[in-house]
Amino acid sequence: MSDRQLTHHDPVAVLGLGPMGQALATALISAGIPTTVWNRTPERAGPLVARGVTAAPTVTAAVRAATVVVTCLRNPAAVDSVLAAHDDWAGHTVVDVTTGRPDEARKLADWADGNGVDLVKGAILTPTPTIGTPAAVTLWCGSQSAVEAVLPTLGAFGGTPAYLGSEPGATAAYEMALFDLFGTSVTGLLHSFALASAEGIDPRSFARYAAGIAPTLAALVARFADEIAEDRFPGDHSTVASVGSSISHVIEATDAHGIDSGMLRAARSVIERTVAAGHGEDGLARLAQFLTPPRSAWPPGSGRPLE
Repeated sequence: MSDRQLTHHDPVAVLGLGPMGQALATALISAGIPTTVWNRTPERAGPLVARGVTAAPTVTAAVRAATVVVTCLRNPAAVDSVLAAHDDWAGHTVVDVTTGRPDEARKLADWADGNGVDLVKGAILTPTPTIGTPAAVTLWCGSQSAVEAVLPTLGAFGGTPAYLGSEPGATAAYEMALFDLFGTSVTGLLHSFALASAEGIDPRSFARYAAGIAPTLAALVARFADEIAEDRFPGDHSTVASVGSSISHVIEATDAHGIDSGMLRAARSVIERTVAAGHGEDGLARLAQFLTPPRSAWPPGSGRPLE
């Protein structure tokens, strides 16, 4: 890190004051970084102004007050709209932490290239209370020089910023996959509560045993990663066919109570395809291959996985 990075704080503008945007602005001003904010509903800036943040009446006013501009908005379409409200971006660095798909991140990178902007794309993987604390987990991609230049900004958000390389869709790819894990896990958890409650099990009693599954799932992460990377799927712990049988029993129990079993049926469909291809005695990580269509089946113009 250069002496400039250690001693100089570039002024930062934060565009978007939802809960995460407010947390980021609070972390910046707490770190002694001059901070300007803008939001479509300006009253959201009130508590931040009381802490020393400057509220700008327009996007242009916010951008002109800063060299680093953080965009934290509802979706990439909102980012496009806000960026279009200002017409002179040369010399600025945009740090975008808006959730979106990898192809949308690459489209934003094209805009940045065409407007003389350094783009740093980020993913914040922990909730707002962690921002500005060691518990924060953040991922970043963009040119190495651009990321290094804004390290004081990224460091103010907490934790240790993790750099994933220059590919502009890298952080979004991680974020989408991790939200996939979170979303399906939470949905599965709530589905299990619904089934347990339908069977007359007290939710607190069920929770004591459900919590015991978490360490098992955590152990599967590393094991599955090794098996998928090495293309080997030993069935010494559990097999695709045995889990398929168990899921069928759960579907029957769920249907008996009129609980939506669509998620379970989708899982069983993947298992059936895997078994039909001759992999019923393989380990569960084999299923990942049958969730992904072969490259020849991808729609024209679709993206590609990160190498």
